[in-house]
Amino acid sequence: MALRRLTAGIIARHPHVLERLGPYRAKRIAIEPTDLPFAILLEPQRETITLRVVRALPARAADARIHGPLLALIGLVDSAHDGDALFFSREIAIEGDVECVLALRNAIDDAQIDLALETTAWAGPLAAPLHYATRAGAAACASLLRVWRQP
Repeated sequence: MALRRLTAGIIARHPHVLERLGPYRAKRIAIEPTDLPFAILLEPQRETITLRVVRALPARAADARIHGPLLALIGLVDSAHDGDALFFSREIAIEGDVECVLALRNAIDDAQIDLALETTAWAGPLAAPLHYATRAGAAACASLLRVWRQP
């Protein structure tokens, strides 16, 4: 339910995201955080995008797959990380229809989606303080994970 609300809000505030996908609008993309026991299947449709959380993906469940740590994947959506740098450093991997993934990345970059803002937009007048708290919490988590990963 939360993912449905999030995607509906993103599409309502950034309707051109779907148009920007062009011929890749009907492609399914699997987003697989390597540090979590589930995957997210992104399915663009005629007027919306559906996100489904699944435990495992069959081999042909998606036209493209993106693998990587959750914070790196979130950073791609939020434009906090450079996708090319993550890809060439092998922090993320892409399989399948790479052009589809690039179309999605370009659509997200063009829309300048702020994931923290999108996740707190439902809060009305409390959205601004929640946005600030979400940003601060995400930065703290990222710092802790960087320290934790160091040998």
